[in-house]
Amino acid sequence: MKLQHLLVVVDPTREEQPALSRAQWIAERCGARVELLVCDFNPALDNGLLIDPQQLERLRILQQSERLAWLDRLAAPLRQAGIDTRCHTRWGKPLYREILAHAAETQPDLLLKSSSSHGLLKRLFLTNTDWQLIRHCPQPLWMVHRQDWNGRRLCVALDPLHEADKPAVLDRLLIAGALELYQRLGLRPDYLHAYMPLPQTLAFDTQLLGSYEDHAKAVEAHHRRAFDHLIDAHPAIDRRHAHLLQGFPEEVIPEFVRQQDIDLLLMGAVSRNAVGSALIGHTAERVLEDVECDLLVVKALREPSSEKG
Repeated sequence: MKLQHLLVVVDPTREEQPALSRAQWIAERCGARVELLVCDFNPALDNGLLIDPQQLERLRILQQSERLAWLDRLAAPLRQAGIDTRCHTRWGKPLYREILAHAAETQPDLLLKSSSSHGLLKRLFLTNTDWQLIRHCPQPLWMVHRQDWNGRRLCVALDPLHEADKPAVLDRLLIAGALELYQRLGLRPDYLHAYMPLPQTLAFDTQLLGSYEDHAKAVEAHHRRAFDHLIDAHPAIDRRHAHLLQGFPEEVIPEFVRQQDIDLLLMGAVSRNAVGSALIGHTAERVLEDVECDLLVVKALREPSSEKG
């Protein structure tokens, strides 16, 4: 995971800009250059029936100029810290398409965007724009939760059985990314796989119910072998920080994040193709709704199937 070119989506509707703070934190440690982007759209300036089109265009240009001046003020502390910082504005909707279009033009190594806390639980609240970026942004996407930041602990959610990623490309990307984040940013990684055998309450078959304990042990052994094989393939991983936990992943992962005071959760998604959306899955979506820390989503391009139908 390269960290030389950071693209920060700036929200003009909020005072605090957590994504900008996080980008500065990264850039100060990696020497990265930073781009600030505001995407604007005002329906009143798009197709006014009673206003001359040239006047509308002048008003749009004026608004963009004001946005650019505001971005330059936000960029001043970064520039004073010696960080190469540039500012851009775009006009159009929906927001996520403008962000993706700019990312396609500039090819950043990492895209950062602020999200917000959800109620008293302080969960990560993902907007529709966030979900669209998670599904469609090919670059690693860092959703920044809060302004305050310890910057110490990283949790990597792994899938050693590769249920959605048969070639295991995604796990390798996640582990490589975690090691890079540790070396470059000092984020100490924990590697987590959560699994759940068939709940006993659903074991209606008499034979399965009678041997449920054996079933649970066999499922654990199956996941243990797969997890150990994955960890053993990466000697740089400290096995003291590799965790195999039983339970529904959508419950275990957020709880682990809370208990261990994790600062960043690293998860993966599989893209169908170079331009398609990512496969997130119901479980991952529930995990993302419940975490209380920053979120980094990395994608792997799914290899075309060789099967013939």
